[in-house]
Amino acid sequence: MLPAKTPTDSGGFRALLKNRNFLLLWGGQILSQVADKVLFVLLIDLLGAFPSMWFAPNSTRSVLMIAYTLPAVLFGSAAGIFVDRFPKKFILNLSNLIQASLLLVLPWLPRQFLSLLLITFLISGLAQVFAPAEQAAIPLLVKRENLMTANALFTTSIMGAMIVGFAIGESVLTWGRQWLGINGGELLVAGLYILSTVAIQSIDVSEPPPDDRHVKVHPWKDIKEGWRYLRKNKLVRNAMLQMTMMYSVLAALQVLSIPLAEEVGIPFGYLLSALGIGMVLVAGVLGHWSDRFHHKPLPLIGFLTASFALTVFNFTRSSTITLGLSAILGAGAALVALPMQTLIQQQTPESMRGKVFGFQNNAVNLALTIPIGISGPLTDFIDRLFPGYGLRVVLLGIGIFASVVGIWAWRSTRRVLEDLI
Repeated sequence: MLPAKTPTDSGGFRALLKNRNFLLLWGGQILSQVADKVLFVLLIDLLGAFPSMWFAPNSTRSVLMIAYTLPAVLFGSAAGIFVDRFPKKFILNLSNLIQASLLLVLPWLPRQFLSLLLITFLISGLAQVFAPAEQAAIPLLVKRENLMTANALFTTSIMGAMIVGFAIGESVLTWGRQWLGINGGELLVAGLYILSTVAIQSIDVSEPPPDDRHVKVHPWKDIKEGWRYLRKNKLVRNAMLQMTMMYSVLAALQVLSIPLAEEVGIPFGYLLSALGIGMVLVAGVLGHWSDRFHHKPLPLIGFLTASFALTVFNFTRSSTITLGLSAILGAGAALVALPMQTLIQQQTPESMRGKVFGFQNNAVNLALTIPIGISGPLTDFIDRLFPGYGLRVVLLGIGIFASVVGIWAWRSTRRVLEDLI
């Protein structure tokens, strides 16, 4: 549920499709998202060309993935500081152009694993600046009553890019090398970032400059300012916590989807695709009819829906039912993520959005990282104690966790809204 009254006729998707500036930002986001996913496939593919003298082949993949995810943990919060100090369009374009430049430089670097690690770390670090700038730019281009619809479109494109990017990444890179030469993969991904820059550069955005834009940046002071804002604004803090908890559930499922898919005899990628489809469908419904769901406890419904799907996973061996449950879980996740993202955008003043979305980016990435490291070993540990029950016990535990969080979130948000009234 949202704290602010939404007009009875927000225009749905029609209003956004007439908004040229929003369409350009959305198009730039799609190009950048697809580039990110194909880039990940490219980096794994390049491991053979950048050998390591310190790590075995399997270990090099793990180290590369750490280099790809570590900047999200280290720089997620700090990135928001610069988003509040500089124009959003400038940050988005600069991030894209530097990422493209790093890819173009990559073929000329020494063919050593350290070179690939460095480029991976820098590109991922720039992505941490892009994400909060993008979220902060949406309210500048979209009317308040259309924020839910805008977030629905962005969520749809993120999931679509994940499904499509990973699915076609290898084929796209092969095509690039056939037509553009041995470095065609790097050229192709760099081209996607440049096209994203062209789209975003065409945006006509009126952004009020902060008073201290030209004042020296004080990172620690600004981080503390953002933290104080979150401590003071319980509504925004609760919304961020709910999103973080839901992403924790999705991250755990990402690990458990492999043994779960093996049990029912389907590729684990099908489970993740079904999850994405569920999110896309709900995003479409909420985006088009957002005004009809204003006072509904959507996060509570979302957490309970996810809990239902996780629990029922334990009682079926049917591949069809399992795919359906995965889609239901994705729908539940969207019922949490979309309203909460919209609430944060509505309630956060423009001067604080970069800091807040930086903290959010940091929290979400931690939520994605920690369950990945815990759920697998926990499943193995329980399997050693009770053979054959590890997966089931962990899925049930996550389902109970989702229910508890959903009830807490509903009661906590109601109390905050009552205090505001």
